[in-house]
Amino acid sequence: MPHITLDYSPNMETRTNISALCDTLRRAAIESGVFPLAGVRVRAFRADHTSIADGQDIHGYIDIVIRLREGRDDATKQHAARAVFDAAERFLAPAMATHSVALSLELRDMQADLALKAGTIRDHLGTENTQ
Repeated sequence: MPHITLDYSPNMETRTNISALCDTLRRAAIESGVFPLAGVRVRAFRADHTSIADGQDIHGYIDIVIRLREGRDDATKQHAARAVFDAAERFLAPAMATHSVALSLELRDMQADLALKAGTIRDHLGTENTQ
């Protein structure tokens, strides 16, 4: 883990590179030292129907949710959340300097006995560039 999900308003696609943002957040999660390389997943979903603030379509948002298995202490979770948020804020600084944008992040624990998983990613990670 973690699973990092971005939910964003459609107008953000013209303001920033969502794919590059996903990669930036992936790297920040790994570099935080909190998450195992093979467990990091980042995905983004455009919300086709939104109504923000006063309803004008000039407003945009990116909401980031990090889901991870329970068991880390609060200081570790705060460090990880801050690392990912800071990376998002740096990446989005140009868009936020010229557009109305709300950026938010929430980190959620997943109950381990209810978070089932299986996979072979670890079997396929090479020693070459894995980031």
